[in-house]
Amino acid sequence: MEKTLKQYDTALSQCSDIFLKKNKDYGTAWRVLRPSSLTDQLYIKAERIKSIEESGVNKVGESIELEYVALVNYSMMALIQLDLPKNAPVELKFEKTKELYENKIQITRDLMIKKNHDYGEAWRNMRISSLTDLILMKLLRVKQIEDNEGKTIISEGLDANYMDIANYALFALIKIEESKEK
Repeated sequence: MEKTLKQYDTALSQCSDIFLKKNKDYGTAWRVLRPSSLTDQLYIKAERIKSIEESGVNKVGESIELEYVALVNYSMMALIQLDLPKNAPVELKFEKTKELYENKIQITRDLMIKKNHDYGEAWRNMRISSLTDLILMKLLRVKQIEDNEGKTIISEGLDANYMDIANYALFALIKIEESKEK
């Protein structure tokens, strides 16, 4: 588990660095997006990854790694949006945005630790393409929950699904990095 935490934190640091730099460039323009729009953005990113995995062709040139980073960061944006009141300002101060992001990252990391313990690091034996498929499945679940106005009978809510998406994307980033090291 120590190795996993080190790798996870390294991948997370990459995601955080990009999120915070983009925040400096763009501010919190993403705040105009409803959670359902963020879900659709996540879906587009995951579908692009799947398309590249299946075809082997990447015409845009942006790496799959950056798409997994985007999955993590858009998931954090969605989690933040779920918690902020509807009348919260679109533009948040940098320090507030950083605090909200780091809070959601910590909660997501804590969830990973619990699940990783219970599942015995099963993700290490999975293919990256399976992680992509699980992300897509989670996104379809999120869309259904959103279509049901956030109501579930027995299932986890939106927040748990967004955290799972982020964690699967972080696992994919770890596996990609490990494949580069071989």
